[in-house]
Amino acid sequence: MKRQVLIVQHDAVQTRILEEGLAAAGFGVQYASDGHTALSKANSSAPDVIVLDVKLLDQSGFDLSVALRGRRHTPLIMLTSRSDAMRALNAGADDFVTKPFDLDELVIRVHGVLRRAQACLSRLAVGRITVDLQTLQAWNGPDRVDLSHREFELLKYLSERSGRVVSRAELLREVWGFAAMPNTRSVDHAVARLRRKIEPDAHHPRYIHTVYGDGYSFTPDSADRLASGAPPVPVGIDATEEARHRA
Repeated sequence: MKRQVLIVQHDAVQTRILEEGLAAAGFGVQYASDGHTALSKANSSAPDVIVLDVKLLDQSGFDLSVALRGRRHTPLIMLTSRSDAMRALNAGADDFVTKPFDLDELVIRVHGVLRRAQACLSRLAVGRITVDLQTLQAWNGPDRVDLSHREFELLKYLSERSGRVVSRAELLREVWGFAAMPNTRSVDHAVARLRRKIEPDAHHPRYIHTVYGDGYSFTPDSADRLASGAPPVPVGIDATEEARHRA
């Protein structure tokens, strides 16, 4: 499935250039010409990355960046002048490309923020459950939650695409490694087992949502993304206890 890029740009010519360049690089492309539409599309379609021009007709791109950051952490690249680059980063952008921009450079930056976002997801809060995706351990307060390797992989894949509908076929391909199967019940059974372990009520799931006919969508309480350093100690476990469990 193509990674989706949301272009937020009021200039029709620039939008067409961006759309054609990103599509040629293998991305699915959506676009919005104003901040209100951008917020709506960011919430409804959950793009994998947002490319945002600093100049919009209805509001500043800096203000829109702050608003987008308050709703979800989708990787965001801002198109701005060199003098405003630091302001873009302070407003929540993950990266910037100075105008006039080089399309090849932008494509490289899009790949870069996507790699960093996927590689750095380290810990999830799922209700009372804390999941460390680097050490493959899960805790309910002081108690260990027994998840299989496949269940960690499934949870990790869904969490890296929080808010986006992930099809059963995609999960079979990317998590199970199957190019094709006659049916997708394996995914449904695995999701049901995972729900029983992490959901407060597996019959009325709060975190792993079924999108009937399409697949699943995941919404965590929080997700930590760390660029470097050791993963955080799970809630309720002191450093000594954690070291003992890892030994």
